[in-house]
Amino acid sequence: MTTVPKVYSIKKTPKETIVNWYRLLALGREIDNKAPNYLKQAIGWSYHASYAGHDGIQLAIGQLFEKKVDHMFFYYRDLLSALSAGLTAEEIILNGISKATDLTSGGRHMSNHYAKIDWNIHNVSSLTGNHTLHAVGVARAIKYYGEKAVAISSQGESSVSEGYVYEAINGASKEKLPVIFVIQDNGYGISVPKKDQTANRKVANNFSGFKNLRIIHCNGKDVFDSMNAMTEAKKHVLEKGEPVIVQANCVRVHSHSNSDRHELYRSEAERNYVLDYDPMDKFERMLKRYNRLSEEEMEEIIVEAKQILKTAHKAALKAPDPDPNTYLDHVLPEPYQPAKYTDGTHQEDGESKKLITALNETLKAEFRHNPDTFIWGQDMANKDKGGVFNVSKGLQQEFGPKRVFNAPIAEDFIMGTANGMSRYDEKIRIVVEGAEFADYFWPAMEQYVDSSHDFWRSNGQFTPNVTIRLASGGYIGGGLYHSQTIEGALTSIPGVRIVYPSFADDAAGLLRTALRSRGMTMFMEPKALYNDPKAATVIPDDFEVPFGKARTRREGSDLFIITYGNTTHMCLEAANKLADEGFECEVLDLRSLVPLDKEAIVAGVKKIGKVLIVHEDKVHSGFGAELSSTIMEEAFEYLDGPVNRVGSSFTPVGFHRSFERIILPNAEKIYNAAKNILAY
Repeated sequence: MTTVPKVYSIKKTPKETIVNWYRLLALGREIDNKAPNYLKQAIGWSYHASYAGHDGIQLAIGQLFEKKVDHMFFYYRDLLSALSAGLTAEEIILNGISKATDLTSGGRHMSNHYAKIDWNIHNVSSLTGNHTLHAVGVARAIKYYGEKAVAISSQGESSVSEGYVYEAINGASKEKLPVIFVIQDNGYGISVPKKDQTANRKVANNFSGFKNLRIIHCNGKDVFDSMNAMTEAKKHVLEKGEPVIVQANCVRVHSHSNSDRHELYRSEAERNYVLDYDPMDKFERMLKRYNRLSEEEMEEIIVEAKQILKTAHKAALKAPDPDPNTYLDHVLPEPYQPAKYTDGTHQEDGESKKLITALNETLKAEFRHNPDTFIWGQDMANKDKGGVFNVSKGLQQEFGPKRVFNAPIAEDFIMGTANGMSRYDEKIRIVVEGAEFADYFWPAMEQYVDSSHDFWRSNGQFTPNVTIRLASGGYIGGGLYHSQTIEGALTSIPGVRIVYPSFADDAAGLLRTALRSRGMTMFMEPKALYNDPKAATVIPDDFEVPFGKARTRREGSDLFIITYGNTTHMCLEAANKLADEGFECEVLDLRSLVPLDKEAIVAGVKKIGKVLIVHEDKVHSGFGAELSSTIMEEAFEYLDGPVNRVGSSFTPVGFHRSFERIILPNAEKIYNAAKNILAY
């Protein structure tokens, strides 16, 4: 363990600094002690986690943060850190009692989650430690743009048990990123003692074998030791360009939160011990012993703190409550609107291009259009390899390894660092291959869900500008983990656009729109069509497709077929076969699932009356159920019979081709379903 220079000490620290620190410590404790009373009085602050016992390290975290330069990610116990970083007592109370003027979220997010996005104090979720990945992502941007700044991720020791925290620290050490991970160790994860979390007494030592990573231990109860540790950590990061873990040994004076009773699992002796060793009391004794502040001076500061709190309390109570009628605001930001191809169609003549070529060429064009576009994922860039299906082939050669690079086989890391990097600047656009195959995306769902409500949770202050590409679907003989399509699950999560093209031109147009839009887009690619000639089309160089605009692939009058993705081509095949028998089927390719072109759906039902919904995903709880419900609610009067669905069976997809043929939909199944409908 390397020695930390003693920059600060009880004897040598200037009195002006001591006074400033004591003011913050005193005011912090006044707020911390008052917070539970708001709940008792039914005013708010329904969740409060006291920071008492973390005083030293939290003061230091805030003092070392440079607003609008560094990037801060607090956790739910960081009240004093927020105050020390510059938030006012009123701003903290506004968050606690969930007022409309709360800087974090306007009352949308849980109390005790402090943010000031204008200062780079970021809005984080309640999922313990998941902001570690965001800190790594923004640190990647800091390094890329050459700024002298650090990202700071603050969290409790139990969060280190989460796999994504390991992924974050591993990624930061591999990439040599300017990030400080502050682990505030009070020995408990709610009621779970540290011995039930890890074998190491000091959890930071779990990472002692990591290259390019420095670990600093300090006494988080002691102001001077904590200030010295954080000062050295920031100095090391800025000078060496490598990450640092600061493990701060703390105590938890009170229960985990106001919904916890620590007397149920902590002995009376232990509870008395932490009260006797309260860091605030120790600091006050030191100030008196070394004649740095007199009893009268400290009392004067405490009286001042009480008055500040009283004034802030009155002002916060007068602030307006959130307007519940704004609940639909900030679910998704307004997308980029194509000016030329307003309905997402064209009449271009020329050479047809395959879907894989459309994606590849559009990516390259958009990388040229916006030099702040990045892409990473698994198998993304290695010599001539460009993604598992070579969709990104040639990108690294043209745009370099700083914009196009491989990620570890860690899907949550891929998603989480995309969220984080996009926080650095609004101009940044990020594309990720979320997983090798859509089936492998599930480990990333933690970050996907978190990112999906960033815009809503921050009251419109931040949205991750990220496009997630997923090679989706079957018909390649891949079996489990290589042949699933997962949009049925994804469409139930608000806050993300989801598109699923069937043809090369739509793939190019939707990808361009996604990359020029604010917000998140899930871009599902039917991998069986990458090189299939039937998906090839002519593509205008500047083609764009707006979100939420379906495309009629075939006009008809006898049956209305709604579809997307792989099954669009099967529906067209079945429709052509039915045409030979005298039946004209209209085929609507949705292209976009969220937002959904309800107008086109209702118009088709109204025109024809008989409806068949076809998709590759399972019929059970598949997206077709949502489509069917939409029709029943908004076009029931126009129906000429029940809505029918064709999709996969409610089983996994088997590896042998014979399983695939019986489980997945195909043109024959669609034809038979259509014949049954047309018979009544």
